[in-house]
Amino acid sequence: MRMTLPESYRSQLQHIHESPKFMVNADGHRQPTLFPGYTIVTPPWSTDSCNAPLHSKLTLFQETLLRQLPSQLVEPLPPSSFHLTLADLIWDSAYRHVLNENSQFEEQLRSRIGEIFHQYQPIIGRGIPLQWQVVGLMVMPRAIGVCLVPHGEDSYHRLLELRRAVYQNSELVSLGIEQQYHLTAHITLGYFGTIPPDLDREAMASDLENLNQLWIDDGSPLLSIPRAELQKFDTMFHYYRDEDWPSLDF
Repeated sequence: MRMTLPESYRSQLQHIHESPKFMVNADGHRQPTLFPGYTIVTPPWSTDSCNAPLHSKLTLFQETLLRQLPSQLVEPLPPSSFHLTLADLIWDSAYRHVLNENSQFEEQLRSRIGEIFHQYQPIIGRGIPLQWQVVGLMVMPRAIGVCLVPHGEDSYHRLLELRRAVYQNSELVSLGIEQQYHLTAHITLGYFGTIPPDLDREAMASDLENLNQLWIDDGSPLLSIPRAELQKFDTMFHYYRDEDWPSLDF
């Protein structure tokens, strides 16, 4: 919740950087760089039929945000890729390295995640989706998005149980999977691009505060999470999976 406060915006905006997940091509336009890896996420909204009201609101909110900010400051993500990361696994240089060292890595990773999901399905799965709620904008060093909090203790504890099952699994650790971050539940709306040297950070903080107030005043539909899915990504625009890849129903 602290991430959505005005003083947090003022502090975080002092430390924003251009994201390496995008590059400028010969035409002067930004395009996503190759940034491959695996993650456990909610179904991206291109395949999510449970959260249409929230999806529509976030799409409109992203458009409003981009109109308020300086041109090219934020490279937006396509709304079809919006998702909540439940457990980061491996990406970029670490992924490339382990794949070079172990040609069976991807098959082994999918197998181990499938075993974990199967083992914990009776513990975590109750036929009741997790519910989280968007509480406002948050600024990260290289991205901007919205922050979420659990709607009730059950949704919080079941997600923590899933993360423990993943990060404390010795077979996954032996594959090179380790916890990189604590959980800060968020949906990324865009990544920072060109940061003007004369960017008025104080004015931008005020703009974000006003936008955040609009979100609060208007209320927010809950994010319903029916399942966790193992997904692969090549860029921040492209998440995908085969039908037989592991998933865990909540």
